[in-house]
Amino acid sequence: MGDILFEDIFDVKDIDPDGQKFDRVSRLFCESESFKMDLILDVNTQIYPMALGDKFRLLICTKLRDDQADDNEYNPLDTSPSRADQFEYVMHGRVYRIEGDETATESASNLKAYVSFGGLLMRLHGDANNLFGFKQDANVYLLMKKLAF
Repeated sequence: MGDILFEDIFDVKDIDPDGQKFDRVSRLFCESESFKMDLILDVNTQIYPMALGDKFRLLICTKLRDDQADDNEYNPLDTSPSRADQFEYVMHGRVYRIEGDETATESASNLKAYVSFGGLLMRLHGDANNLFGFKQDANVYLLMKKLAF
């Protein structure tokens, strides 16, 4: 599916290492299992609590439903089935920056994709082959679900 930009399982390695800046938000530092990507993600922990050692599935996509064109607008009144039904925490945001890694060699280039979800920020860093679908100024959805183990 061309609208799925990235999907993997992540482990929470650290939470707010510099202290919690806001009462309801924590900054998670995570590592993916399959692609060894680094993720820094702000989460509203008042509505979606996270703990050190939690594992979660992360999906980043450009639309929530396969059967309709993406109108770049989320409609909370639309109750038709969507990808979001399989997840516990969903955010809509915009890719605001994509950076290359100056220290990377030609055979192993890295990228950093930055997304803002209304002030909650995300940075996904790793192999450029895993981030090829990210485009600056694109609207994306982030979907998360904790895994029981």
